[in-house]
Amino acid sequence: MFRFLLGVFVLMLGVWGCGNGEEHSTDSKKINSSTPIIETNNQIQTTNSDDEAADKKKKEIVMRNNPFFKSTLEFLRSPVPLADSVAAVEDEMKPYVEVIGGTAISFKMMPIKGGKFTMGSPGNETGHKQDEAPQHEIEVAPFWMEEHEVTWQEFSLFALKILQVTRKARNERELQADAMASPTPPHTISAISYDNSSKVGYPASGMTLYMAQVYCKWLTIQTGRFYRLPTEAEWEYACRAGAKTAFSFGDSDDNIDDYAWYFDNSEGKSKKVKQKKPNAWGLYDMHGNLSEWVLEQYDVDTYSKRNSNSSDPVVVPAQTGFGQVLRGGNCEDAETTKLRSAARLFSVPEWKKQDREKTQSIWWTTDAPFIGFRIIRPLTPPKTENELKKYEADPEIWLNYPIR
Repeated sequence: MFRFLLGVFVLMLGVWGCGNGEEHSTDSKKINSSTPIIETNNQIQTTNSDDEAADKKKKEIVMRNNPFFKSTLEFLRSPVPLADSVAAVEDEMKPYVEVIGGTAISFKMMPIKGGKFTMGSPGNETGHKQDEAPQHEIEVAPFWMEEHEVTWQEFSLFALKILQVTRKARNERELQADAMASPTPPHTISAISYDNSSKVGYPASGMTLYMAQVYCKWLTIQTGRFYRLPTEAEWEYACRAGAKTAFSFGDSDDNIDDYAWYFDNSEGKSKKVKQKKPNAWGLYDMHGNLSEWVLEQYDVDTYSKRNSNSSDPVVVPAQTGFGQVLRGGNCEDAETTKLRSAARLFSVPEWKKQDREKTQSIWWTTDAPFIGFRIIRPLTPPKTENELKKYEADPEIWLNYPIR
């Protein structure tokens, strides 16, 4: 049933793969604008001011009663029982498999022990850039990380409303999760790789940072375990897996085809996860395939402003607009230096070039099919609302998004 519904959705949208194979960077963009824009009925309707005010008030009432507006702390009090997912201290952490909402869709979380590492790259590293310096020591607390990028099968349960359509909620938790409002479908979808969404094991792509964060909240509601995006420091720490070299497997890119999908071996398209070798900590596709969202707002001088020996630093990113950081390089990168552990990428307006709405989508990018994400779960979840604010999607952004 899941595949049938999703297949129908895909046929309706009719789109293409990871990208057109063109190279991209933060300095120079080559955007394919030849792909036709698909128009839908999602345009903002022209109404008089009274009707608009009434619609906005109605929407606010509905949204504020939605589970998305509830505190995550409520859901963390009663996690769904799951073998090996419980640990009081680092030494008790084990790999575990999370099954989403009583479906057959699952993913594996790998334990990452805490520790210190040197973040950034030395000036003599091939491909080194100013924003990767100075190198500095960071201490990271233990966490679990998904062994691969979030797949379409996982992501579609929320983003395409598949779970709400295909299952009958069995308990109060599932009722809460299914009641959570879902994002609007993309209205210009030329570069969002839905053609892979019906194939098992392909990474989800084309979502905004905000969409990725909302997915994490939805997953937390489903499970009672606190899932979020990694900070930039957590991501680099996990990518390096103890290595101090340019890549997790060494300084040379001679063996990069064993570990990464990039333009030369991917034809500019994302590939099924877990087809290459994992790093030393069992994480796949940390180099290449899709660039992955992290919790960081870009600043060329981030590292020079940071004190060495910091613990779990994060520059909280703007949840809309641009300038949020991504890591790992991707299938469109022709230069392997962009796949290094220290390499940084940030979002730019060209990634929504084909989004011609007056108010651009908070959910989808139209020209960045090379972006995705993976999730983490900290051993020690936030205990206060102020802590949560650093990591979670702001519901007010959704509330104020225009009705479409």
